[in-house]
Amino acid sequence: MRAAAGTVLVATALAAGCAADRQASGPLQVKVIAFNDYHGHLEPPDLSAAPARLPAAERIRVGGAAYLAAHVARLRSSARHSVVVGAGDSIGASPLISALFFDEPAVETLNRIGLEFNAVGNHEFDKGADELRRLQAGGCRPDPNSCMGQHAGTPVPFEGAKFRWLSANVVDRASAGTLLAPYGVKSFDGVRMAFIGVTLRATPTIVMRSGVRGLDFLDEAETVNRLVPELKAQGIEAVVLLLHEGGTQAGARQDINGCAGGLQGSPVAGIVRRLDDAVDLVISGHTHAAYNCRLPNAAGRAIPVTSASAFGRVLTDIDLVLDRRTGEVLSAAATNRLVRHDDIQPDPAVQAVVAGYGQLASRAARRVVGAVAADVPNRRSDAACNMPAGELIADAMLSATAAEGSGGARLAFMNPGGVRSPGFLHRPATAGGGPGEVTYGDAFTVQPFGNNLVTMTLSARDIKDALEEQFAGCGRQPPGSTRLLLPSAGFHYTWDAGRACGARIRSAVLRDAAGPHILVDDSGALPDPDRRFRVTVNDYLAQGGDGFSTFLRGADRLVGPQDIEALTGFLSRFAPPAAPYAPGTNPQDGGGRRIRRTGAGNSCPSGRLAAG
Repeated sequence: MRAAAGTVLVATALAAGCAADRQASGPLQVKVIAFNDYHGHLEPPDLSAAPARLPAAERIRVGGAAYLAAHVARLRSSARHSVVVGAGDSIGASPLISALFFDEPAVETLNRIGLEFNAVGNHEFDKGADELRRLQAGGCRPDPNSCMGQHAGTPVPFEGAKFRWLSANVVDRASAGTLLAPYGVKSFDGVRMAFIGVTLRATPTIVMRSGVRGLDFLDEAETVNRLVPELKAQGIEAVVLLLHEGGTQAGARQDINGCAGGLQGSPVAGIVRRLDDAVDLVISGHTHAAYNCRLPNAAGRAIPVTSASAFGRVLTDIDLVLDRRTGEVLSAAATNRLVRHDDIQPDPAVQAVVAGYGQLASRAARRVVGAVAADVPNRRSDAACNMPAGELIADAMLSATAAEGSGGARLAFMNPGGVRSPGFLHRPATAGGGPGEVTYGDAFTVQPFGNNLVTMTLSARDIKDALEEQFAGCGRQPPGSTRLLLPSAGFHYTWDAGRACGARIRSAVLRDAAGPHILVDDSGALPDPDRRFRVTVNDYLAQGGDGFSTFLRGADRLVGPQDIEALTGFLSRFAPPAAPYAPGTNPQDGGGRRIRRTGAGNSCPSGRLAAG
C-alpha cells in the first residue's frame, strides 16, 4: 500500500527538532491529552438525558467546547512537552449549532482547543469523502449556511482543520494511496513520536455507500503492523494508535477509570490482541464509553487502552516517559478526567465562537414544532427491542410518504442507530411555552443526518429477508451487531432468539385500511411470498446501510423529503392547541407491541444472540 501524498510533509514538518537535544539528561516526559467522539458538541450536553456511562455521584455539569479548551490548556501548562489528539467522530450526528453550518463550527472550535492529530471516524463520512477533504483543507460549500465565520469571529472563507485527520486504513482505489495522511509525527527535544490514525473497518456498513464509493477500508491491526517497519526505519520507537473502534465495560455502573470485564469480546480488545509490540498506547473511541484499561497485545504485553466517553465530557490525561537515547516508551500512566465546570473558567475565545454560532442557530432551534404527553426516549423499552422514539419517527416517515403522489407507502422502517439521544423529552411548562413542547432543535438533535426518505417496492419475501438480516452474523450483519428495525404503526412481527439465522421471524402482519395482511405466518412460512408492498426507509438503509443488503432489491424507487422535514411535519399535528403525542396509543397497533419476542432472553441484545 502506498502512502498518500502529504504524509511525508506531515512527518517532516512536525518532526523538526534539534538532534543535540537528545543529549539532555534524564528521561523525557510527554503529556498526551486525548478525547473522542466530540460530535460537534459546542455546548455542554444535557447530562440528565445523555447516555453518560458515569457513576451517578459524578453526574455533574461537564463538557462544552469552552470548558474543554480550558481544561486542555490547564493540562498543557503542567507539562513542558504535550500533544492533543482525538480518536475520531469529531463531526457528524452533531447538534444543530454545528450541523446547521456543516460542522464548520466543530472544526473551528477544535482548532482553538488545540487538537493536533485526529483519527477519521465513521461519522466523518456522513456527507462523503469529498466533504471530509473540504473540512480538512478549508473553503466554502455552495450554501448560505456555509462560511458564516464573520458572525462568530472566525475567518471567511472557512479556515479548514488546523489539525491533521489521519486514515491509515482507508485507501482510495483510484490512486492506491490513503485518503488522508496515515500518520503524523511530532518531535519532543528531538525524540520523535508517531500517531497512526485508523478508522473502524466496518464503516461501509454504517454510512451511506455513496459517501465511501471508491474507498477500501482495510483491517485495522494489519494496517498498523505494516506501518511499523516504515516508522522504525525513520528511527521512531514511540508509537501511539488513534483508533476509532472501541468497547464497553461490563455492568450497569462504571467508573470512568475502570475496566470492568476487561472489554472482553469487544472489537477493540480483538484489535489490540493482534497489534505489533511496537505500539505503546491505544486511544480508542466509537462506543461513547469511558474506560482505562491495559490489554494484551500480540506479544502478550499489556498496553494502555483508553476511551474518554463522548461529547467533550471527559479528557484522558496520559503521562509518557521516554528514553531520550533510544526513543522508546518506558512507562505510561493514564487518567480519565471529567471536564468539570465548577473548578475552572471557560476559555473566552472559544466561548465567543460558541456564542456566535449559538445566536445564529437559536431562531431555528426555538421554533415549537409539536408536543409530547410523556417522555418518548430512544432507549429500547423491552427485551423485544421496541423503542418509543423510533416508533414516532417511523410513523412520521410513513405519514410523509403514504399518499399516492408521495410514494404510496404502506409501511416504514427506521434503523435504531439513526435515532439519537435523548429522544423526545417531556419538559415542564415554562414562562415561554407549555408542557411537553418539542422544538425544531429537539427534533434535529434526534434526527441530525439530513437523510432523504426513499419509498420502494418490496415483496413479502424481501421484507422477511430484511427482518432476518437484523441479527448478529446473519446476512451482512457483522458478528457483533444486532439491529432491530423499528416499524411504523399497523405492522408487527415476532422474532425467536432460539432459532438460527434465516428462521427467526414469525407472524409478520400489516394492518391497514385494507385489512390484515399476513406476510409471515406463525410457522415462519410466507403465504404469498411475491405479494408486493410499498415500503419507506431512509436513503442510508436504501443503500444497504447497517448490513441490510435486502433493501438494495427495492424497485420503483421514489426519493422523498428529508427525514427532519417528515418528522417536524408529523409533529405539527400535535402542536398546541392540539393534543400532544402520546407514545403507545396509536389505534393501528391495537394496544400491542410492534416488535414481539419468543425464546430465551430478558433484555434487548446489541450483539450476538445467546443460544436459546
